[in-house]
Amino acid sequence: MSTVSIDLGTQGYDIHIGPGLLRDPAEFRPWIGGRQVFVVTNEVVAPLYLGRLLESLAGLQCESLVLPDGEQIKNMESFARVLDAMLAVPCDRGVTVIALGGGVIGDLAGFAAASYQRGVPFIQAPTTLLSQVDSSVGGKTGINHARGKNMIGAFYQPRRVVIDTATLSTLPPRELSAGMAEVIKYGLINDAGFLGWLEGNLEQVMRLDTECVDYAISRSCANKAGIVERDERESGVRALLNLGHTFGHAIETATGYTTWLHGEAVAIGMVMAAHLSRLLGRLDDAACERVAWLLERAGLPTKPFHGVTATRMRELMQGDKKVQGGRLRLVLLESLGSADIVDDVDEGPLMETLRTFCLDG
Repeated sequence: MSTVSIDLGTQGYDIHIGPGLLRDPAEFRPWIGGRQVFVVTNEVVAPLYLGRLLESLAGLQCESLVLPDGEQIKNMESFARVLDAMLAVPCDRGVTVIALGGGVIGDLAGFAAASYQRGVPFIQAPTTLLSQVDSSVGGKTGINHARGKNMIGAFYQPRRVVIDTATLSTLPPRELSAGMAEVIKYGLINDAGFLGWLEGNLEQVMRLDTECVDYAISRSCANKAGIVERDERESGVRALLNLGHTFGHAIETATGYTTWLHGEAVAIGMVMAAHLSRLLGRLDDAACERVAWLLERAGLPTKPFHGVTATRMRELMQGDKKVQGGRLRLVLLESLGSADIVDDVDEGPLMETLRTFCLDG
């Protein structure tokens, strides 16, 4: 087992990474203060891993809610459904919420935990690669709105993140690839050494080689922890974690959260960010090609998608959370392994990038 610690003072916690952790009561019981546990999961994960988790929680009063699968359920209706179920038990202020699933479940259950009786303890048990390396770490919780992704939510740190890498063995290949987008992102923004390691070991990670998977997840979590420790609430450097996300979130919103997995949209968004970086003279052609090549090797989309007009994409990007004072802020690459936040991008190059990857108009 590997451990990554995130130092946030009294709100700090450990991330445990290894195979079979869902079967280990010691991974959960010390962080459950009361007798009640409320597990939120979905219809895909529940048949595979809910029973395994409940065995580790034997002797506690456990209730669970099984939601449908998919990004489209990360909305106010599902949020209300979680709260309704908790009130029906009824859960008291000592209840511990456990999110068992991918990023949608983690974000949704975390937001419910932050809101129920003004905040109850929360544990993340992520089961997808994307949630293991990104959404379960750092305390971002929330839901989507028709006008924008993750526009409603709260910063709320879990007490513990338990990453059972054995759950990746049942992950569909498309979901595994989607998670690799976030892994590659850490190399691009902050860690050229890790990027080089990925270029040499990507196929082993995709084959779920135990040692390589453990290293990729641990290094990704450590990269994110280091940034979150410096900027818990995204007032500055934490925005770097959004490389490709302003483009990607607009793609997801435009297509109703049904066409692309989050990691796929982010992959296209990172290629768009690299393209814009090149137009602005920040990145050379070889570096741009290297970004697309690595994402393609991971089975991710990188080509123009023509699912929305350039004008509509620009409108949706203006509703991004990082917009300040009406000015769009984008994460762009300075080199492979170094990124920064730019809030004065010329509209000409930006629209050229959008027209390259989107429909005209």
